[in-house]
Amino acid sequence: MNNENRTIAILGSTGSVGQQSVEIAEHLNLRVDFLTASSSVEIIEAQARKLNPKACVLTNIESAKLLKTKLADTSIRVYAGEESSLSVIRESNADVAVNAISGFSGLAPAIACAESGKRLAMSNKEAIVIAYKFFNEAIVKNNAELIPVDSEHSAIFQCLQGRANNDIKRIILTSSGGPFRHKKINELSSITAKDALAHPTWKMGAKITVDSASLMNKGFEVIEAVRLFKVLPEQIKVVVHPQSIMHSAVEYNDNSVIAQMGAPDMRTCIQYAITYPQRREALASSLDFAKISSLTFEEPDVETFSLLKLAYYSIEQDGLIPAVLNASDEIAVKYFLEDKIKFTDIFKIVESVVAGYKNIENPVLDDIINADKEARILTHECVKLYQK
Repeated sequence: MNNENRTIAILGSTGSVGQQSVEIAEHLNLRVDFLTASSSVEIIEAQARKLNPKACVLTNIESAKLLKTKLADTSIRVYAGEESSLSVIRESNADVAVNAISGFSGLAPAIACAESGKRLAMSNKEAIVIAYKFFNEAIVKNNAELIPVDSEHSAIFQCLQGRANNDIKRIILTSSGGPFRHKKINELSSITAKDALAHPTWKMGAKITVDSASLMNKGFEVIEAVRLFKVLPEQIKVVVHPQSIMHSAVEYNDNSVIAQMGAPDMRTCIQYAITYPQRREALASSLDFAKISSLTFEEPDVETFSLLKLAYYSIEQDGLIPAVLNASDEIAVKYFLEDKIKFTDIFKIVESVVAGYKNIENPVLDDIINADKEARILTHECVKLYQK
């Protein structure tokens, strides 16, 4: 597939990764087949006028009606609702779909992309965490392709090029440590949403930024790495690296370590997933090693940031538990961002819901969907014990 002739689609185009994907599309002068979002009319209208896609889909019905009115002077078709979104995905001739939808809602679009044989530039880690087996089956069956967009998993993917997975000794998964990396649990109870959203190195959406502050995001990435690279949980070594220059590394059986490095800029990972195996000039700045005073590494504090430890437990249990972990965290973080619970309550609530959930060893997709729903209900109930 020639990069110049590549057509892309951007799912979740109005979020953080989606907006950066739009920048990449403009930078590479790519044809964009369609855009999807939830309800951000003004943002997607501006994107549509820049990129001139064939279609836009808003899952919120009223927002879609408004967008249709605003784009009436163009030839861009506007569709409404989740089912329309899935239909557009299946019918599209786009070569690459960037799945930048956050949360559980990114699962059905991921499956639709796989079923239509597209390359899936996958930013939505939740779908991988909770149900990778099911859309991976669709990827294999339909000769589709998945390229990870997370900076860490993109790095691992790059370090593995031309090498066999069975040569892996361990994966070194780096973490910035977030804004509270040297704080103890008693210092975290007064943390506000504003504090948690002040990430020292990465520009991300609100939910993932809070997850980064609690190390829950790193826990999800452990599960994601186990799924994508077919390694055991004990082969994943999380290392705190505050500078976020080394994005991750692979240690091989001969103890050689191959790392991928670069400026902390998600646009590099997005672009690589779109253009792979070619590389194109990037929007991200290049590294000046003379100006990097030091690269430091340290152990994560899993006693204080216990959700990272809980993620290891969840992938070891597997079955429904990763889905429960994801759903419970999603609800707990929402309450925290609304200033209804403390930052440390996220840890207690999620741990309680996961610990009390009855697992199924080999679930079908419906079991996972039901577990997601039940975990959300349980979390809402659990939150009542902690609300301010």
